[in-house]
Amino acid sequence: MPRIIKPQEGPQERFLATSADICIYGGAAGGGKTYGLLLEPLRYINNPGYNSIIFRRDYTQITSPGGLWDSARTIYSYVQGAYPLKTPKYHWQFKSGATVNFAHIGRDDDCEGWQGSQIAFIGFDELTHFSKYSFFYMLSRNRTTCGIHPYMRATCNPDADSWVAGFISWWIDPETGYPIPERSGVIRYMVHNNDIVTWFDTKEEGVEFARQIGLSEDEANRAVKSVTFIASTLKDNKILMENDPGYLANLLALTEVEKERLLRGNWKIKPSAGSFFKRIQIKEILKVLPDDIISLCRGWDLAATDEDENKDAAYTAGVLIAKRACGRFLVVDVINQQLKAGDVRKLVLTTAQIDNAKYSKFGGVRQRLPQDPGQAGKEQAQSYVNMLAGYDVIPRTESGSKESRAEPMAAQWQQGFFDVMEGEWNEEYFNQLESFPESKFKDMVDAGSSAFGEITLWMGFNIDGLL
Repeated sequence: MPRIIKPQEGPQERFLATSADICIYGGAAGGGKTYGLLLEPLRYINNPGYNSIIFRRDYTQITSPGGLWDSARTIYSYVQGAYPLKTPKYHWQFKSGATVNFAHIGRDDDCEGWQGSQIAFIGFDELTHFSKYSFFYMLSRNRTTCGIHPYMRATCNPDADSWVAGFISWWIDPETGYPIPERSGVIRYMVHNNDIVTWFDTKEEGVEFARQIGLSEDEANRAVKSVTFIASTLKDNKILMENDPGYLANLLALTEVEKERLLRGNWKIKPSAGSFFKRIQIKEILKVLPDDIISLCRGWDLAATDEDENKDAAYTAGVLIAKRACGRFLVVDVINQQLKAGDVRKLVLTTAQIDNAKYSKFGGVRQRLPQDPGQAGKEQAQSYVNMLAGYDVIPRTESGSKESRAEPMAAQWQQGFFDVMEGEWNEEYFNQLESFPESKFKDMVDAGSSAFGEITLWMGFNIDGLL
């Protein structure tokens, strides 16, 4: 039986039908963006001179299980005469000789490798991960002699801090941050000159502007590019909703900020004070430690210097979090002290001794320490491990922003899965959580993020059963 490969009705279909030179598609997770991007080259696979390339920011985003390469296989393997090749780059070749290539641009310097290229179709999967320079440099490589008009397509999720947010701002409501339905798919025109984008409602206006800045008639016509933005959300991807109904639940479990971005497609939402943690979101402040604790971890944020930029002693924080058999989490204890660097080691050692004695009936406490990248960080981490010989201690390199590291814990906090033990530290702890990420000090948030990450990813599993 023949297999029909086609876009879904709605935004995905409009994405593949637009005549714009540049189309940016998306605005929320699960809208079928990558699938639409991979479908696009199929219209020209009978043209022997047609070549196309789809970029991701990282190489692993292409080759990892379920990544761009795997997704391409689910489509192109049904095309007669198409076959995949991994040298010199990952690409699919079709019977006519047309190709779809996959590559990454991790840094602006990587663009130099494409100097002199002529590419009929250029795609960017998750455009907000790329710099403005990379995008417009590759636009200069968007040319061909194969008989089709060169064009670019891109997908993305909302990111209020990215250059893309400004680029598509005409299509976005400045008050709500949501795409304006009536403008989705409407074509506008731009001239990019001296790193400045000037917008026009008609091509004729753009051509006239290009003449005024000194371009010839032919140059002016080529300088004007048509652009559109097409919004989509999870509800537009009926196939995904049917095949994976749990995906919506995954998005609903995100923090409020991420839920606005990835579920509702909000381009204005940013983390602000109270958007991660609020004290009213915890269920209870407990006076008695429950008996159903199955694992405990204290995460540390160690003062890197004796003083901060205001010559104040820097803070060292240690947050102890418990995982309970009932599935809930408990903030058991918080330490937050201004110490000279020499006293930090004493605090960590003393705390590990107290934790193990106090919570021995639960199997003791794991101490998670941050490890800075580089040799100096490894040496410091190893010195702490040596000092804590006999205790359960693990150093880990932290990656990502403080906000991104806090999101997993914040998601559970906002869903009401956290309780807090009563203690003198409560008010100081709540104040810092509620002011995050705008507050000057974030030590307790960082320490809590580390403890939560350890207790959910590494503890409470039967390792022997996995070997």
